[in-house]
Amino acid sequence: MPSRFESIPNRRAIVDRRLLADALAALDGADRGALRRQATALLKQALVEGRAEVERRMLAHPSRGLEAAGAQAYLVDQLLRALYDFTVARLHPLPNPTAAERLTLIAVGGYGRGEMAPYSDVDIGFLTPWKQTPWAEGVIESMLYALWDLGLKIGHSSRSLDEMVRQAKADVTVRTALLEARHVVGDTGLYEEAARRFKAEVQADTARQFVADKLAERNARHVKMGDTRYVVEPNVKEGKGGMRDLHALFWIGKYAYDVQRAAQLVERGLFTPQEYRRFHRADNFLLAVRCHLHAVAGRAEDRLTFDLQREIAGRMRFSDRPGKSKVERFMQFYFLQTKIVGDLTGVFLAHLDETFAGRGRRFGLPTIRRRPTRLHGFVLDRGRLALPRDDFFSEDPARLIELFALADKHGLEIHPLAMRAAARDVKLADDIRTDPRANALFLDVLASPRDPELVLRWMNETGVFGRFVPDFGRVVAQMQFDMYHHYTVDEHTIRAIGLLSQIERGLLDGDHPLAAALVRQIVSRRALYVALLCHDIAKGRGGDHSVLGAAVACRLGPRLGLTPAETETVSWLVRHHLLMSATAFKRDLSDFKTILDFCEIVQSPERLRLLMLLTIVDIRAVGPNVWNGWKRQLLATLYEAAEEVLRLGHKQKGRSERVAVKQEQLRGALGWDDAAFAAHVRRLAEPYWVAEPDDVLAHNARLMARAADMPLAIDAQVYAERGATLVTIYAADHPGLFYRIAGAIHLAGGNIIDARIHTTRDGMAIDNFLVQDPVGRPFDDTQQLGRLRRGIEDALANRGKLADRLTARPLSRSRAEAFDIQPNVLIDNRASNRFTVVEVNARDRPALLNQLAHALFQSKVTIHSAHVATYGERAVDVFYLTDLTGDRIVNPGRLKTLERKLLAAAAGEPEEVAA
Repeated sequence: MPSRFESIPNRRAIVDRRLLADALAALDGADRGALRRQATALLKQALVEGRAEVERRMLAHPSRGLEAAGAQAYLVDQLLRALYDFTVARLHPLPNPTAAERLTLIAVGGYGRGEMAPYSDVDIGFLTPWKQTPWAEGVIESMLYALWDLGLKIGHSSRSLDEMVRQAKADVTVRTALLEARHVVGDTGLYEEAARRFKAEVQADTARQFVADKLAERNARHVKMGDTRYVVEPNVKEGKGGMRDLHALFWIGKYAYDVQRAAQLVERGLFTPQEYRRFHRADNFLLAVRCHLHAVAGRAEDRLTFDLQREIAGRMRFSDRPGKSKVERFMQFYFLQTKIVGDLTGVFLAHLDETFAGRGRRFGLPTIRRRPTRLHGFVLDRGRLALPRDDFFSEDPARLIELFALADKHGLEIHPLAMRAAARDVKLADDIRTDPRANALFLDVLASPRDPELVLRWMNETGVFGRFVPDFGRVVAQMQFDMYHHYTVDEHTIRAIGLLSQIERGLLDGDHPLAAALVRQIVSRRALYVALLCHDIAKGRGGDHSVLGAAVACRLGPRLGLTPAETETVSWLVRHHLLMSATAFKRDLSDFKTILDFCEIVQSPERLRLLMLLTIVDIRAVGPNVWNGWKRQLLATLYEAAEEVLRLGHKQKGRSERVAVKQEQLRGALGWDDAAFAAHVRRLAEPYWVAEPDDVLAHNARLMARAADMPLAIDAQVYAERGATLVTIYAADHPGLFYRIAGAIHLAGGNIIDARIHTTRDGMAIDNFLVQDPVGRPFDDTQQLGRLRRGIEDALANRGKLADRLTARPLSRSRAEAFDIQPNVLIDNRASNRFTVVEVNARDRPALLNQLAHALFQSKVTIHSAHVATYGERAVDVFYLTDLTGDRIVNPGRLKTLERKLLAAAAGEPEEVAA
């Protein structure tokens, strides 16, 4: 019995090989095919029963990952042995084998390590002394057919010893798999010869190259997986800080230091006993998660998706706490384990560095610059900041912060052993939280003009960041259970600080020209960086994180050395950090009251500049592809309008003056004669001129002129400035026009992000829609645009039943089903002087806008504009409405009916899809 399985209790309850061997021996018949089928049926039953027993144990002890993975490998071992014995005894008997007719079966990879999740690949190798004989080929073929019939996913190879050595030398992947080779069944002498030759001919004197290959492979894998361990749907196996990173440490230890078990890494001085316990705990937990993942998915699955997170959190017995759901607590613990893997990797690389790297060339960490001098008592080891002695931090705990401040100021790396000492002595940070020098050094790092993101990330890796700022420590590794946020709160915060620094250093001028200009005008630079630190710091506390975060900022500002005025600015920014995006994305910016209400809260041009910068980096740091041209345009429009109000006060142009200016500009752009232009102006009411930008006014005028007396004209053109396609419909106005157009655009594969609905004085509708494809890009494909036009024409002409086509369209966002979002309708008669503003929050799903618009049609109201925003799985649709006479809706009974119909539509009730 291999020692690696001895710790598994009651192994015979998983599979009893003696009983299985007896049952196989009792099979009768001479036909090989029939015998193999009968044997496969017995083995299949043993596999199913064994898996059920392993699953039962996992549910009883859900955190015993190593035991569950070992039990699964043990089960496969016993099945392979029984199958091999049956194959060579009954299917391919060989009474007098020659020396060439020897065969051994080895386990390689994760299976060789004795760790398997329920649906992991079974990686095996068949070894022969020389070229394969017909007998060996027959045995291998029969076994593989049987294993495939069992439903196992087999990764297999058949090699002679010479082929094994040659391929292992040539391919690092083969070498890594064979590094963990383990004898399962067959000729033991042959296996021992293979192990000896691998060590002597492959492994000897190649450790340095192997280490370099594995680190390069690891870095490439991290880039592919997102290069952060804090993505909210992590890959447990391949992601940064995941199982593959732990495996890489063990592979390197085994190859370079000849360890056979992870515990021996302590004996070789690579880990302290405490670090090995952390290694063991992380390994055990990650294996448990992976085993549960496979069990829940019913297949090999390594991505911890939102729908699986909830179920696994329950299986692993996490429970809800005030302010944090069980799934958020589970994922926070998961990310803390991946952080431990990162810490251990740093320590491990330090030892490799000392052992293998010569003449300053080092593994793992990029070179920045080197300074061959001492700095404030710290020493430099080959260009890296290091400690002169082990008790250096305990002598003066403020050095915990000074270490990072010096690294930032002089562009130095920190020696991994210094990082290890900082992590070990992290509790000393408790004593310096009120130390003025330590706080000043921390603020220097946070608001550094160089690269604060890199150094803050190092500080977070050691735990010093969260210990020195305990409020930040509470959000370390905290995920947000939604599809909008891609990273944990601490990762998001550090990325946001890094983005602001890049804008300030002129690295993102092309992406953010307005922000690049604003950052050079701000006075309260330190306040902005501290506000970024605090903007999400109170998440997970069970209240409004903006309000709670503002209170944290009031405490933290003075501690860091900010003036009372700076602290007030930080607190205000944190309290209102969502104001600008909420106004820009959910309100009609052409309604002047929107701008006035916004300015009433902002009150100063400096605050406006700060809020604009904070909003941009906050959105960009949410995740890839969240920021787009449409959001840039909306924020810029709001900024420019608000800046004019704050700068000029009551001197800004009145509504009629602005309309006159727009009409004069349009006259110049069109070049029409006075009579034609005057006729065009008479057809359109004042709100139209206020609502639409100049380029859309010109576009609409030309379309209306071309259409003349046509009953329907449709135009679609890419609107590059806004990152969307502008779809304009000019048609005879009739009730229900908007919901039909919305349904047609959805059927064509489009998402409406903004809509403005106008009616001319002679009864024609001129409606402008901004449309994107499902991943947030403009519709720019000719076929897409053609499909869009045809779909709208069919819908408005009632060709084909729109309801049936919408129902038949498959759901495209099934991941949103993992989230429980209660529909909510907010009706506001104060947000606009002319319109009733209705905001609907619901789980995003196909045709939602169509259904909401149909509910409004049934409620006999007029839609003047619609503004659509999605935040992952949550959709926020805002409508500016009047009654049919053009007045705001104020009757309480009517408002109640409107709310009820919209709630039913948002929940997908009775009228599931509008006809």
